[in-house]
Amino acid sequence: MRNKFLGTGEPGYHPLKKLRTIYSGLRYAVIYDFSVAWKLVFSLLVLAAAVVARDWIDLVLIIVVTALVLFAEIMNSAIEALCDFVETRHNEKIGVIKDIAAAGVGIAMFAWLLVLGFEVEEMLRALF
Repeated sequence: MRNKFLGTGEPGYHPLKKLRTIYSGLRYAVIYDFSVAWKLVFSLLVLAAAVVARDWIDLVLIIVVTALVLFAEIMNSAIEALCDFVETRHNEKIGVIKDIAAAGVGIAMFAWLLVLGFEVEEMLRALF
């Protein structure tokens, strides 16, 4: 796709190409980043249980917090990869940047764990 600001890339917008790029990035993140993979698998399990229980509002909430935590985790991985690409040696400023990105993941993960914890507890109460 063409970058309007830099004047680089191919002209035209191709939605299918964009979807293929999204799929490729998500696939790469799941395969090579364990923190993304386990969060996705755990969320899918809780999501499946919500579908079975027909808790539609809970289902939407689980999707939203899962998307939030996966987004934060993927952005953190991208920031870390970019920092490592730019500076291969130890650099305190790069360390601060990575710590800030990790803090963003921590906040998203707290919300994710809170919601999924409440959902699992609610489902267990319904079973017993």
